Amino acid sequence: MRLSDPFDRLRDEIAADPANAEYTARGWRPLIAGSPESRVLVMSQAPGRRAQESGIPFNDASGARLLRWLGVDRDVFDDPAAFAIVPTDFYYPGKGPSGDLPPRRGVAQAWHPRILAELRPRLTVLVGAFAQRERLGDRRHATLTDTVRAWRDYTPEVVPIVHPSPLNVGWHQRNPWFEAELVPELQRLVALALER
Repeated sequence: MRLSDPFDRLRDEIAADPANAEYTARGWRPLIAGSPESRVLVMSQAPGRRAQESGIPFNDASGARLLRWLGVDRDVFDDPAAFAIVPTDFYYPGKGPSGDLPPRRGVAQAWHPRILAELRPRLTVLVGAFAQRERLGDRRHATLTDTVRAWRDYTPEVVPIVHPSPLNVGWHQRNPWFEAELVPELQRLVALALER
């Protein structure tokens, strides 16, 4: 008899958590992906509405940009032997006045230890301030921009990046070094991590 995927078991437990009852009632599943074989871990904020409703991580404009930055196509990104996707909240948090609401507090602390214990990634990509705060703790800089600008301090095991939201146009205009310097190195590190 084949053993079940530990992520399936964890998804069931997360869905059964009373803190997630309203999402489970909507028919939403916790949006995490991956396997113990995943070679790249993408830690992010929380699913967008389109991703949550489709059940596919980063299935939106942010995802298209993220895939370009990573230098992979959708088939590779969706392969659990290649990528694990672990957000700081597993459900779409709703809309706020200037974009999506932040992930709920305490979700990552409650579930990440068990999820991350199943993974042995060669590379971890930290997408946005919430993932960086969770994973880097005191090692992060005062601002997201400062943390991302200091990406060389964390490589080759970890790469902090800005969220790929189309709403971040102004940030990219002010920080052209991101696409010019960090993205090519990120693509190189991802390619290395994915090598068999």
